[in-house]
Amino acid sequence: MKKLLKVALVAVCIVFAGSIAKAQTKIGYIAIDQVVDQMPETKTAIATITAYNKQFIDELTKMNNALQTAGQSYQAQRATMTDAIRTAKEGELTDMQKRFQDYQNTAQQQVDAKKNELGKPIIEKVRGIVAQVAKEKGYTYVINSSQTDLIVSPAGDDLMNDVKAKLGLK
Repeated sequence: MKKLLKVALVAVCIVFAGSIAKAQTKIGYIAIDQVVDQMPETKTAIATITAYNKQFIDELTKMNNALQTAGQSYQAQRATMTDAIRTAKEGELTDMQKRFQDYQNTAQQQVDAKKNELGKPIIEKVRGIVAQVAKEKGYTYVINSSQTDLIVSPAGDDLMNDVKAKLGLK
């Protein structure tokens, strides 16, 4: 009798523990990129980055034009130059090209840094709202479906509408 009672108690504990574990794990998903793209802050950030990037493009265009002009001038006068002058002009062209490439690399790094600087608060805001919605709805995990192909995903676990509503987006 004691053995039967122990077996029954263990069986009840296993069933109870399984139902608790199942109830505690609730997984939702959301395409964070779509939410971020719809935010007004993103439109402002894109406009700021575009204007910032244009400054570098304008300067790169000037540098490229100067490099092209100097290269054409060198090619036109190359036959009449002495070896010393030709070597000096080639050195100048090489230096101009190196400055152009260095500026191009620096410009790209600065634009990327500006994108990160302006994008980070937006993404953090969305993540905070996602965390709030997940907590309110009882979700243990939320998957970013922008970075993952979900094979099966029930509509009830899509947090997109709830997050958009919290952010005031349509």
